[in-house]
Amino acid sequence: MKVQRTLDNPRLSRKEKWAEIIFEANTPDSKLFDIILLWAILISVLVTMLSSVQTISASVVDILVYTEWGFTILFSIEYFLRIYLSNKPRNYIFSVWGIIDLLSTIPTYLTLFFHGTKYLLIIRVLRLLRVFRIFRLSNYSKEAAGLGKALKASSKKITVFFGFILILVVLMGTLMYIIEGAQHEYELNPDNKFSSIPASIYWAVVTVTTVGYGDITPQTILGKFLSSALMIIGYAIITVPTGIVTVQFADQKRAGSVCGNCETKNETDASFCKSCGQSLTNQAKPSSS
Repeated sequence: MKVQRTLDNPRLSRKEKWAEIIFEANTPDSKLFDIILLWAILISVLVTMLSSVQTISASVVDILVYTEWGFTILFSIEYFLRIYLSNKPRNYIFSVWGIIDLLSTIPTYLTLFFHGTKYLLIIRVLRLLRVFRIFRLSNYSKEAAGLGKALKASSKKITVFFGFILILVVLMGTLMYIIEGAQHEYELNPDNKFSSIPASIYWAVVTVTTVGYGDITPQTILGKFLSSALMIIGYAIITVPTGIVTVQFADQKRAGSVCGNCETKNETDASFCKSCGQSLTNQAKPSSS
């Protein structure tokens, strides 16, 4: 929401002043408001985390409950203020920020009817993304947009890759079930966890991602050999999606704009031509003489 002064109305009204403080981040008052808001969000998230600790005494729990209700009321007032001060309240209510702001207050009220819903307040951590607005990290926003384009461009390749991984873990899991559990050894040996194909596929997923929980382990020599092979494959698999996205990101960097003065190809994030210094944001066509 932009609040602008005009020649007919050079001074902001009280409502416009509050709208500037709450919605903007380019004045000292608005930056102070956002910093205070971020600290309030951080403290409220910390309170939610502490309230889940079972060893905290009852007296401290009561303080945390009252503190949480205080933050909830504060954020509720802020939410309704944003609706009141917005030029188009409906747009704010159904925007991403509006939905996040609403969801950050609802769980506390739900505790009056449902036990345990207060822990959903951890969603308030999403509101900390407002820090990007405070510090005007436009360069990071530009790089994030470039990364988003690279992910979109490589989505088909990544989809095919994950399809291959899905087939791999299904085949490996089934093969491990044949090796370790198909002979119903689990009936004679309760420690054998390869009791079904789904359980064996779970083992294959854990192994190929190199997580290795250790809750399901092969006992036979052939099973250990297959497990070792799948671990080695897993290390190679991890690098593939990163390489796909990196190539697309590099291609976007190379596929930049062409200077209208000297026709030199520049990177996408360049503002001036690297050869002649011509501005690329307002290019001048080469003169035809």
